[in-house]
Amino acid sequence: MAPTAPATDEALAELLAEAKTLQPKTIALRRRLHRRPEQGLQLPGTQAAILHALEGLPLEIHRGTTTSSVTAVLRGNKPGPAVLLRGDMDALPLHEDTGDDFASEIPGTMHACGHDTHVAMLASAARLLSTHTDELAGSVVFMFQPGEEGYSGARYMVDEGVLDAAGERVRTAFGIHVDAGSPSGITAVRAGTLMASADSFTVRLTGRSGHGAMPHTALDPVPAAAEMVGALQTMVTRRVDIADPAVVTVGRIAAGTTSNIIPETAELEGTIRAVSEPTRRLLQQQLETVCSGIAAAHDCEITIEFGTGYPVTVTDPDVTDRVAQWAGKLLGEDHVLRLPTPIMGAEDFSYVLREVPGTFAFLGACPPGNDPAQAAPNHSNRVHYDEAALPRGVAMHAAFALHELR
Repeated sequence: MAPTAPATDEALAELLAEAKTLQPKTIALRRRLHRRPEQGLQLPGTQAAILHALEGLPLEIHRGTTTSSVTAVLRGNKPGPAVLLRGDMDALPLHEDTGDDFASEIPGTMHACGHDTHVAMLASAARLLSTHTDELAGSVVFMFQPGEEGYSGARYMVDEGVLDAAGERVRTAFGIHVDAGSPSGITAVRAGTLMASADSFTVRLTGRSGHGAMPHTALDPVPAAAEMVGALQTMVTRRVDIADPAVVTVGRIAAGTTSNIIPETAELEGTIRAVSEPTRRLLQQQLETVCSGIAAAHDCEITIEFGTGYPVTVTDPDVTDRVAQWAGKLLGEDHVLRLPTPIMGAEDFSYVLREVPGTFAFLGACPPGNDPAQAAPNHSNRVHYDEAALPRGVAMHAAFALHELR
């Protein structure tokens, strides 16, 4: 018997039990997607699998026009506002080496960040909530989003109107991300700043080529590039408030063709992470100042390009507190953690949370028997996710909608 409201321990336990009965469907969809991963904004096979999984449910289905997104709306039997639940769909450019019997069949593409589990949990949540429409005073928008891995898929969906898919602006929003580095079933939340912004930079230096045996006849860009790497680290420690953390990482250096030729050009590429918008802007300004000054000292010409990435992910404190309270009843108080500090990774759900109040939770999925500190992490070619954790994510999605639309 379905609960009249998921506020009691008994009702929440029943909700989790219902999620567990859907586990065969959840696993089947997850493994189907895992075998046939797709990257970017156009994921036709993934879209087709989602549509198939939602067949027969009382949902209003909308396909994206600029991407292969899927938006589904479930109408409750009582009037009320709308809430949004999100699951991202895309995979990473990575060759899988897990050895699983459902491993990727697509060379160079792998669901290494767990987005296959996100889709499967959200689809099962739609199925579960479809049996609870009598308790829903409002509508639920299910946001199946492509292009999270650097393609700003959430922004495309926001621009296409996902937040208004129910006919009015959603009141709150919720998303879940699995974490291979946390014990299975543990849920972590944080009120306020949760994740960093993510921007990129490219620095190109131009000197004058020459013979390696006669460097004084050339303008060598390599020492200038090397000096920049160290100077950027000093810049962070001496220009950024230690209480407002930031990261500048040079991930790529390219110069030269052989050992005895001074190259004409050198190039640096890297990422900038910040947990506040003022520091985000400061880092770009200071990076330009530092690199331009070093280039001038070496008589090299310089060009600097910035790529604007995801904004800082900021959760609503009230929504986060509500989630933490009922999640403690649903999963057990010892299974809900409050993160003490932000995470320097980035997330394009930030585009949604800029528009409406909401929150984001991490669901531990490290397989039992593995040390979370030593387990292959998200984005590893050897990452494993414990499928036994998935009903908890399904139940959390459902509980969020039922609590917000009581």
